[in-house]
Amino acid sequence: MSASESAIAAAEAHSAHNYHPLPVVVATAEGAWMTDVEGRRYLDMLAGYSALNFGHGNRRLIDAAKAQLERVTLTSRAFHHDRFADFCTQLAELCGMEMVLPMNTGAEAVETAVKTARKWGYRVKGVPDGRAKIIVAAGNFHGRTTTVISFSTDPEARADHGPYTPGFQIVPYGDLTAMEAAITEENTVAVLLEPIQGEAGVLVPPPGYLAGVRRLTRERNVLFIADEIQSGLGRTGRTFACEHESVVPDVYLLGKALGGGVVPVSAVVSSREVLGVHRPGEHGSTFGGNPLACAVALEVIAMLRTGEYQRRAAELGEHLHHELNLLTGTGAVEEVRGRGLWAGVDIAPGHGTGREISERLMARRVLVKDTHGSTIRIAPPLVISKEDLDWGLEQLRGVLAQ
Repeated sequence: MSASESAIAAAEAHSAHNYHPLPVVVATAEGAWMTDVEGRRYLDMLAGYSALNFGHGNRRLIDAAKAQLERVTLTSRAFHHDRFADFCTQLAELCGMEMVLPMNTGAEAVETAVKTARKWGYRVKGVPDGRAKIIVAAGNFHGRTTTVISFSTDPEARADHGPYTPGFQIVPYGDLTAMEAAITEENTVAVLLEPIQGEAGVLVPPPGYLAGVRRLTRERNVLFIADEIQSGLGRTGRTFACEHESVVPDVYLLGKALGGGVVPVSAVVSSREVLGVHRPGEHGSTFGGNPLACAVALEVIAMLRTGEYQRRAAELGEHLHHELNLLTGTGAVEEVRGRGLWAGVDIAPGHGTGREISERLMARRVLVKDTHGSTIRIAPPLVISKEDLDWGLEQLRGVLAQ
């Protein structure tokens, strides 16, 4: 039995089977490349679902983490620490907002946003207690907590987890008419959307949709919450995916890349009016905003300020989509969607499922991940070279030609 087979067998025997990973066991990684326990190198074309936007082992991020590890890593929010104010100030400035509420995981940020929107509805908008409604989109993926799966349309996420949390209305993604009909009543406190739906297959809404939602929410005194946990921080060629329609939401939800693939960092970023509804003791997290997380996130913010990674995602993304769109004429690919260095590729029937294509690519030393049966997602680190990207695309062409 190989080292990989042994490790996989041990994992299968002693871990809950809540994931179905590809059969590769990574030991080291650098930039856009990962190496398994047998020394085989793989091109990472997933980047931890955007958590690794800046690549594996990014020197600036590792150095920032190492320096902070020598000083202090955790105080809990019972005390102040010397990295917290800078983190909140600089992240608020990056977002053009006023206040930050730090958490750890993306799902925690979403849960925090739900609580914040309801609290804002009761304390600011004047919605009767217990009547707040939040509108979400079908096909969404905001996490897997009990509350979040209550407004999911994915049967795998929902099944066997009821009873479900009330207070949400689901409308079709990209349908502005349905959205307008849904937010007529005064009890609506928020619209929660992904500017691009990642897990659904990298779905980009129709032009004008986000701007239309922004207009409706302003007119009707409803918060627009943009879940930019996967789409934000450079992935689409802009700092935020909302920028492609010149939209500024009331609330940004950030995570994944905010921690640079080093530590989990998430945040709710908004105005003083919205986040100011929280009072001491009403919400919190022991690790939220810890010194190590703040140190890494501050370096991420500094890197994003240069605009280098956004430009790189835009330029390489244009090349990526040009090459992928050529595949739609071969009969092997039905549709390509996405923006920047992010694409969903629908494989035509007869060429294999998304999982099968992912496994064949793995055999060629390229790592991607499937979703919704026939779709593969491509989202390499933003530091990938054009040569490596072209090599990865050549492997995809080879797989589809089989």
